[in-house]
Amino acid sequence: MQIVSALISVVAGLAVSFLIYLGLNTLVGRFNQKWKARLLPYVFIGPVIVLIGLFLVYPAVRTIYLSFFNATGQRFIGLDNFASLFGSADFITVLLNNLLWIIIVPASAVLVGLAVATFSDRIGPVREKIFKSTIFLPMAISFVAAATIWRFVYSYDPPGQAQVGLLNAIWTSVFRGDPVPWITIDTGKLNSLLIMVVVIWINAGLAMVLLSAAIKGVPEETIEASRIDGASERQAFFQVVVPQIWSTVVAVFITILITVMKIFDIVYAMTGGSYGTSVLAMDFINQLFNFGNPGKAAAVVTILLIAVIPVMILQVRTYRRQEAIR
Repeated sequence: MQIVSALISVVAGLAVSFLIYLGLNTLVGRFNQKWKARLLPYVFIGPVIVLIGLFLVYPAVRTIYLSFFNATGQRFIGLDNFASLFGSADFITVLLNNLLWIIIVPASAVLVGLAVATFSDRIGPVREKIFKSTIFLPMAISFVAAATIWRFVYSYDPPGQAQVGLLNAIWTSVFRGDPVPWITIDTGKLNSLLIMVVVIWINAGLAMVLLSAAIKGVPEETIEASRIDGASERQAFFQVVVPQIWSTVVAVFITILITVMKIFDIVYAMTGGSYGTSVLAMDFINQLFNFGNPGKAAAVVTILLIAVIPVMILQVRTYRRQEAIR
């Protein structure tokens, strides 16, 4: 239904643009070409600005506005929602979980993608295609489907029973240990780390494809020159190849970082945010639907918006720097 609505919006926007263009072309054609050149760009970008304002800007402003009101949305309470959130030990745990995701997942996904891209570039064209297709395959799986697959990997059965979960089967047969409820452990951050593995598994393919293309774009002459100067393969890679693909590395890192900051579906499908694994998006759902407090839910989203803004600024600057280099 959402896809149909989106298609209708696009078609309607194009139709409106075309009708406005015809009207403007008829009206302005009677005047001079100077005014036509000034007004014509706004005919095409105008509907886009309206749609962005209606579906992106207005909801964001409305959410920030509601974050200053109580649960009923009738009484202005200022920063009380934010004070209540930051005064809660559970919300501090949520923030720490998000911070852990931000620190671990983007860097790990980029490192895995870079390692796979470098390795696959040296194994021959046929094996490279097979290897890359295998690594990229998880990108075709939705987050919920991936969570379901990995729930079976981490599945737990009591001691004495056959272990359906792959990880517990290996643990009990190879290491002779008791089965472990991997994602329902409420001590430490082991369960959160195991959930992060799923996201790394999915995003490594994206990082590999982009970084592999960047590596193939590095001029071979620069690498050969470093070898002639006596540089080892490791030195040539880190001192010649990496600096030339650094802008791509940063762009991939930021893209995955934004995905991680608003992560929800994998956590929801695997633990429902229980056992100390909740994140900001999960806490928003809890505040809105489970606790019935739209004000606090809006405050959670506002905090997430504020956290994303510096990342978006960095991403825009990175893309501008890439365009300047080109």
